Amino acid sequence: MKIYSNVDSNLVREIILPRNKKSRKGDNGIALIVGGSRMYHGAPLLSSIAALRSGTDLVYTAIPKINLIPSRNFSADLIFIPFPDDKLTSGAARRLLNSIPKKIDAAGIGMGLSFSKSQSLLTLINGLIKSDVRLLVDAGALVPDILKDITNTKTIVTPHGGEFKRLFGELPTGSLNDQITLVTKMAKEYGLIITLKGFWNIVSDGDKVYVIQRSTPSMTVGGTGDILSGLVAGFLTKHEPIHASLLGLYFNGMAALKVSSKIGLHMMASDLLAELPFVMKDYDVVND
Repeated sequence: MKIYSNVDSNLVREIILPRNKKSRKGDNGIALIVGGSRMYHGAPLLSSIAALRSGTDLVYTAIPKINLIPSRNFSADLIFIPFPDDKLTSGAARRLLNSIPKKIDAAGIGMGLSFSKSQSLLTLINGLIKSDVRLLVDAGALVPDILKDITNTKTIVTPHGGEFKRLFGELPTGSLNDQITLVTKMAKEYGLIITLKGFWNIVSDGDKVYVIQRSTPSMTVGGTGDILSGLVAGFLTKHEPIHASLLGLYFNGMAALKVSSKIGLHMMASDLLAELPFVMKDYDVVND
């Protein structure tokens, strides 16, 4: 049996970083979220608000221009960078890289995203890596073409079982130990942090392994994975990749548990956004 660690409140208190009471806007992280398409307009919005809820100071949200007006109506807290087509193209990726107003610390890519060719995605990923931006890749961006470019970069990938198979060519099935073995193997081989989502959420950097059980079956509703990715991207602006993954999983699960205790199996992903600060505030630390 593989040795792994459970994720609990004690571990979270050990790894969460304090905020300097004299810090200024931007000192507590700047994130970029890239996603959305003609069909999936909501995914990057859920991710972006979740990134803000993590405590990140600024979030830039890059979405297709077709989604810009309703997205602005959704939230006044986000800063939008529209790209011209309903899919990410290589040209749009280059323009996006040149139009980000500030130096960003971390980026989450793929939530609801459509792209024309894999090269457009690689243009964006490589441009961010060259700028020393920490990466999270999720959902539509989890395609095998990206592996050669993100190998040994400590990028976080957040697949469910089907996306894991699409990315790595193997389906994580069988016992918990079998899944841990496969996740650890792939994380080590490619130099990534893998967060496999499911009833058992498994996080590994190829060496350490952490497991956290899904807090409630209400979390099968669409969009909870987008919120997880936004939380992790937000924490990634300040924390090491494996710690960012653990914090995102823990607080996403805690918020879902709180919401489901009130409304049962009728939860929507957006319900978590209002609950997140209440499950996180007891972990806030401010130093001098």
